[in-house]
Amino acid sequence: MERLTLGNSDLEVSAWCLGTMTWGTQTPEEDAHRQIGMALDAGIDFLDTAELYPVNPISAETSGRTEEIIGSWIARTGRRDELVIATKIVGEGSKAVRGGLPITPGTIREAVEGSLRRLRTEVIDLYQLHWPNRGSYHFRKNWTYDPSGCDRRQVVADMSETVEEIGRQIAMGRIREWGLSNETAWGTMTFIRLADELGVKRPVSIQNEYSLLNRLFDTDMAEVSVMENVDLLAYSPLAAGLLTGKYRGVDDIPPGSRRAVNPTLFGRVTERVFPAIAAYADVARRNGLDLAQMALAWIRHRPFSAIPIVGATTSEQLARLLPAIDLALPEEVLAEIDAAHKLHPMPF
Repeated sequence: MERLTLGNSDLEVSAWCLGTMTWGTQTPEEDAHRQIGMALDAGIDFLDTAELYPVNPISAETSGRTEEIIGSWIARTGRRDELVIATKIVGEGSKAVRGGLPITPGTIREAVEGSLRRLRTEVIDLYQLHWPNRGSYHFRKNWTYDPSGCDRRQVVADMSETVEEIGRQIAMGRIREWGLSNETAWGTMTFIRLADELGVKRPVSIQNEYSLLNRLFDTDMAEVSVMENVDLLAYSPLAAGLLTGKYRGVDDIPPGSRRAVNPTLFGRVTERVFPAIAAYADVARRNGLDLAQMALAWIRHRPFSAIPIVGATTSEQLARLLPAIDLALPEEVLAEIDAAHKLHPMPF
C-alpha cells in the first residue's frame, strides 16, 4: 500500500481511505467492525467519519452513532494506534446536529469533545469543517450558485475565529491536523492565508466530491491542491453507487439500496447520467475491467494528490472494491476515459 503525508504535515496515511457514513443505519455494527479489519488487512489505516453520520437517512436521533461504532471497535480491540481517524464538525450543513448552528469557537469545542468521547480516543488525527458557514456550490448547488450576498468582511472575520479556535485545539493536543470539506478555491486560499497570518497550522486536506461523473475539482481546485499542497480526499468516488453498475436506469431502485432511501441520490440521478455510466462501463468492458474498480483506481492517476474514500454498505461490497488498490490503469484506458468524459462532461 502506497503511503502519503498529508499536506505540509508529518501525518502519514494510506493512499486509500475507508468511508463509514452508513455505519449505524444501513450497516450494522458487527459488519462495520468487519470492514475495519478488512481495510487494515489490505493496508488501509485511514478512516473518515463525521459527527453527523450515519446517513441514509440523516437524523438527529442517529447522529454520532458512526463515531460510537468506531469507538466500540477501539475499545474492543485496543488497536487505536493502528488507525488514522478523520472526523468533521457539521455546522450549518445539517440541522440534525445542534439545530444547524454555524461553526463557531463554541461549537468547535463542543463538537471536538463529543467526537473524542464517542470515538474513545484522546486525539483526533484530522479534524475537518464539514461545510463552510457561508454556503457552497456542492451537492448540485453549482447550477444556481450565487455568492453575491456575502459580506466579505464578516465572512473573513468568521473564518479567522474558526482558525484561531482550531489553533487552540491543536495546542491542547485534541487534534493533530485540520482540513476542509465542500470548499471552494477562494475559501481554501483564504483559510491558508489566515492560518499563516495567525500562526496556526495550514489545512492539509480538502474533502470534496470527486468521481468520473463529478469533476468540478479538475480546474481551479486542482491548481490550489498542487500549488498549496492540500490533498484531495475524494468522497463519493463511485457517485453514491451509480458507478458500481447496480442501477441500470432511472426506474431501477433495488430493495435495500441507497436509492430506496434517497431516490435521486441527492440530485445525481438525471436523464444524462445513465448514458455517461454506459460510456464508462463500455471502457471497462473493452479492457476487461470491473467498472467500480476502474472508477476508484482512476482517482489515483490524477495530476494532483487524491485519496479515494471507499465506502461500502456491506463487507461483501467492500471485498469487491478492495482489489482496486493494486490496479494500475494503462495509458490507453486513461485516454478512453478522457474521451468518454468529453462526451459526457457534467451528467448531474
